[in-house]
Amino acid sequence: MSDAAELLLAARRDPSRRLAALPDALKPADRAAAYAIQHKVAAALGPIGGWKVSPFGADGAAPMCGALPAAGIQPAPCTLAPGPHALRIVESELCARIGTDLPPRATPYTRDEVIAAISAIHPVIEACESRFVEPTTIDMLSQIADTQSHGGLIYGPGRADWQSIDLAAVTVAQLVDGSPNAGRTGHPAGDLVAQVVWMANEGAVWAGGLKAGQFVTCGSWTGANRVGPHAVVTTRFSGFGDVVVTYV
Repeated sequence: MSDAAELLLAARRDPSRRLAALPDALKPADRAAAYAIQHKVAAALGPIGGWKVSPFGADGAAPMCGALPAAGIQPAPCTLAPGPHALRIVESELCARIGTDLPPRATPYTRDEVIAAISAIHPVIEACESRFVEPTTIDMLSQIADTQSHGGLIYGPGRADWQSIDLAAVTVAQLVDGSPNAGRTGHPAGDLVAQVVWMANEGAVWAGGLKAGQFVTCGSWTGANRVGPHAVVTTRFSGFGDVVVTYV
């Protein structure tokens, strides 16, 4: 596990060392091994500023999640440099901001308790990057080890009155250089809050639970879209302010 984590960390430090794949002997055999690698990487990257969590599987399978380094979370508008952001893959998402600590406990948090702990919902752009040369060719467990290709989280103004918003009716338009790139209506998993509840009760327990100030971003509304050099990406969720990222 340590050797796999070191390879992934080396590729973060120097993008020229991106991997075609993890060596067969170092590939995680199961989710527990994949998360063990991810946790070692997270420990080396400093404080956790947030989390990414996928929707539940169609068969009810547990989500996948990843710890996001605080150093990579920043407000919009912002610019992203080509070295650490060479792949230029963007996703538009809605993200819960935690206002009250939810430390691990024996009794699972209820949905109402988690709702009370969410201080705001923010529109975000996840700037996806990978420690692999071509992430679409990489197996799921190695993707988990690499924090599901996370590269950075850029957030727009949050809404504290988020409970008054019908999230199923929210629309998103993702624009690249002012032209439509992707869009949809309604969260793709149908229930953003359920993902945050799972994070509180399972996904974040190893790190001391969800903590005030952290973000929990709950999956792409637009898919993963590659953009060109010098692209200006704008995410526009109805009822929220724009999020703008410029690649330089």
